[in-house]
Amino acid sequence: MTYGGDYGGQEPRQAPRGPRQHQRAQMLPIPGREQPPRREAYQAPREEQHMPPQQTMRAPVPPRGPEAPPRAPMRERPPRRRRWSFGKVLLSLLMVFVVFLAGVWVYLEFSINRIDALGYEDHPPAGSGTNWLVVGSDSRAGLDPEDEARLSTGDTAGQRTDTIMVAHIPDNDTPPTLLSLPRDSQVKIPGHGTNKINAAFSFGGPQLLAKTVEGATGLRIDHYAEIGFGGFANIVDAIGGVEMCLETEMNDSMTGAKLEAGCQELDGAQALSFVRMRYSSATPRSDLDRVANQRKFIGAMVSEMASPGTLLNPFYLFPLLSEAPEALTMDEGDHLHNLVGLAFAMRGISSGGVVTTTVPVTSASAENWDKKKSEQLFDALKNDKPIPDSVIVN
Repeated sequence: MTYGGDYGGQEPRQAPRGPRQHQRAQMLPIPGREQPPRREAYQAPREEQHMPPQQTMRAPVPPRGPEAPPRAPMRERPPRRRRWSFGKVLLSLLMVFVVFLAGVWVYLEFSINRIDALGYEDHPPAGSGTNWLVVGSDSRAGLDPEDEARLSTGDTAGQRTDTIMVAHIPDNDTPPTLLSLPRDSQVKIPGHGTNKINAAFSFGGPQLLAKTVEGATGLRIDHYAEIGFGGFANIVDAIGGVEMCLETEMNDSMTGAKLEAGCQELDGAQALSFVRMRYSSATPRSDLDRVANQRKFIGAMVSEMASPGTLLNPFYLFPLLSEAPEALTMDEGDHLHNLVGLAFAMRGISSGGVVTTTVPVTSASAENWDKKKSEQLFDALKNDKPIPDSVIVN
């Protein structure tokens, strides 16, 4: 049904509706409490709503290349200082000590004099243990007249041996032995008949002496060590002397040397007089007393050299290292570790840890050996057996 009215029966035209506006829910006010003023949401002006988005402005990048200004260097952090701990310091000191020992070892190994002392054939069969031939030569080589006078060496021509010893180092737990061979002992010298044993050194040097000792004792000589007058005295002086306790005064009518009774430090010249003295009231057995004094002094000297007072004192250690290579002579096949082994084995002479004896003889002249007792002694050394007390001569 249409409504006519003034419009000719057509329905009245209504204005078009826009989008529905949503209303916000509002809370009812609570009685008695005032409401804060309402904050209206910000509405951007119509002009701003239709503006295109603005682009972000960036700072111009400086050109790179040869014309670009150099950049300021960055400030580097200072390096952190290393802190040395106690362990690092101790390790460094240990390494320095090891390098020092290695240097000393190489120096001595290549500085000690060497000769062909044992390079001959027809050695006796090897027995148990190791045998050193230790020789104290009366050679005056390298000594000027002043040194000869100071050391009371005399002017004997040629080269002989004042000291002949065999040091036996066993392979088992029997104690080492230091055996003296009296220099006037009558033995067979190859190619020279029967003569004093020290004449072998004068006839044919170290080789003939070693051959003679092997033939007389039946012991195979494995190593050789020799020291002369001057070298012996210099080593004693290098370690500051050796303390010896003398029971009586010693006056040598042959050389004029004199040593007071009591405990004292013997310097090089005095030590040489002590180990050579046999024409004195203090040495009634002549050569037998002399070789006993030689063993006693060697024990005291080895103990002094191995003491901390020598090894840790540079005023003694460095002179010793300087004198030892010139004073010692070894066989070509010997090395420093062999010599260290000898010193280590002989360190117990003073404390009784080493058996010291002389070849049993028939008289005080020490010219003839007691055959039966000598054979027992040499047999014990060959087989690393304890030496019977009945054959020990001191």
